[in-house]
Amino acid sequence: MTALMIDLQWHDWLSLFLHYAMLSLISIGGVITTVPEMHRYLVDQHAWLTDAQFNGSIAIAQAAPGPNMLFVGIVGWNIGLNAGGFAWAAFGLLLTLLGTLLPSSLLTYFAAQWGHRNRELRAVRAFKLGMGPIVVALLVATGWILAGAHRDAQQDWRLWLLSALTVVLVARYRVHILWLLALGGILGASGWI
Repeated sequence: MTALMIDLQWHDWLSLFLHYAMLSLISIGGVITTVPEMHRYLVDQHAWLTDAQFNGSIAIAQAAPGPNMLFVGIVGWNIGLNAGGFAWAAFGLLLTLLGTLLPSSLLTYFAAQWGHRNRELRAVRAFKLGMGPIVVALLVATGWILAGAHRDAQQDWRLWLLSALTVVLVARYRVHILWLLALGGILGASGWI
């Protein structure tokens, strides 16, 4: 991944924190669902990261053991590296993680207490049922953005065939996703995909 040299002022760092705080509050289904908006903001709008840096951050974090949201810290780290080195990288990592964790954690804490006290209300039950389709749509949008970074993703029928097969195997036959990830890795290493 080629590093950029960017000049971030304090208002840029504040803007980054506030953007991640806002994304934290709309990350229904996990922070991975906000990847399309992160890409738009960081790569397309501000050019603080390249496509390769952004996608590499997600790939590294998803390959590592641990929480799904590790990519947020790696994205912040890469922004900091582009802004001037190790100290800024550590600052970017902490800023993006804090921006992502603080608002949603506070909201979840207070909303869960309220929802538990009012769990029998029709509106609470309807809200819980209505969130399912939204989460699925956000995950599909994330997959679409990440697939767009693949070479000729819209024309590569093998990629789409493998994606559809994965969905069928997980949904219909309950094949564990780690086996399918391993198979995808083998197919990618062999050059089939």
